[in-house]
Amino acid sequence: MSEVIEMALMEAEEKMEKALEVAREDMASIRTGRAHPGMFSKVEVDYYGAPTPMQQLASFTVQDARTLLITPYDKSAMKDIEKALRDSDLGANPSNDGNAIRIVMPQLTEERRKEYIKLAHRKGEDAKVSIRNVRRHAKDAIDKAVKDGEVGEDEGARNEKELEALTKRYVENVDQVLKHKETELLEV
Repeated sequence: MSEVIEMALMEAEEKMEKALEVAREDMASIRTGRAHPGMFSKVEVDYYGAPTPMQQLASFTVQDARTLLITPYDKSAMKDIEKALRDSDLGANPSNDGNAIRIVMPQLTEERRKEYIKLAHRKGEDAKVSIRNVRRHAKDAIDKAVKDGEVGEDEGARNEKELEALTKRYVENVDQVLKHKETELLEV
């Protein structure tokens, strides 16, 4: 196998893995009926004038299926964390006891569940598009190597099949992540 093709395939797999990871993070940030710290992965707090991920400012404790306790490391950030939670699109209503912030997640309505499922599908489709774009770039590199005479047509075809298998595997992984999220959302 030519070095150019080997590099293209390795780079393609790396980028597909990143797309899958982004899809997992996006799915984790979509709210389900249960309280979990991953819901807050996209929430940023204005901490001393700098947008800071909430995970860096507090610890999270799941008390029961719908209650989460957020304990700031720096008590002076309490008001900013509370404001960021209110402003987020999670529908959370934080209550502050001076030491920690308690969030009781409201039960999801059927309509809201459907909206979240649509959002999950959109994020899943974005990940698949990203994976297909990676495949297209890698295929272009393989085609160029064949055209330039670096590798034979048979080897080029073999590598394209390998690339297709790789693409199929990552698209299926995104589908599994999506299916899992959908199951979570439909749980009542």
